[in-house]
Amino acid sequence: MNEFSLTTAELKGYCDKFCAGDKVILSGTVYTARDAAHKRIFELIEKGEKLPFEIEGSAIYYAGPTPTPQGMAIGSCGPTTSCRMDSFAPKLYDMGMVATIGKGERSDEVCDAIIQNHAVYLCAIGGAGALASLSISECEVIAFDDLGCESVKKLKFNKFPLIVGIDSKGGNIFRR
Repeated sequence: MNEFSLTTAELKGYCDKFCAGDKVILSGTVYTARDAAHKRIFELIEKGEKLPFEIEGSAIYYAGPTPTPQGMAIGSCGPTTSCRMDSFAPKLYDMGMVATIGKGERSDEVCDAIIQNHAVYLCAIGGAGALASLSISECEVIAFDDLGCESVKKLKFNKFPLIVGIDSKGGNIFRR
């Protein structure tokens, strides 16, 4: 197993170097989106309207942070179960998304999209949202504020610890 410490801007250049099980310490801009936000993003795509963020080169963290305590950048921010976004992920990978971040297995269609697009699926530690929040230095709601915790947020990761769940060559920690 290898360990990589890099920024989200560098992520695309490393996707073909990752192997399932590698450790990634990630810093940089990441966007949150869960079920409800994905539905709205896809409505915008279908209408040809402007999206809340540029999909090309993006990393989406499947998370819905809790309210922000005083003195913190964000509340508890652990991953949600990724398979709930599996119907959306292949199209977003095809549009240039570099990575998704969550927990749990992905469908065959998502695995195929990761391989075809030389992308990656990164896993965050479930049940450790309060600890994860310590690696997030900024949080800004950028779309769908009415969705509360499921709104789209722009986060700044600062040495956020992750594991490569599915690599661009088809390696998969869930299918060993």
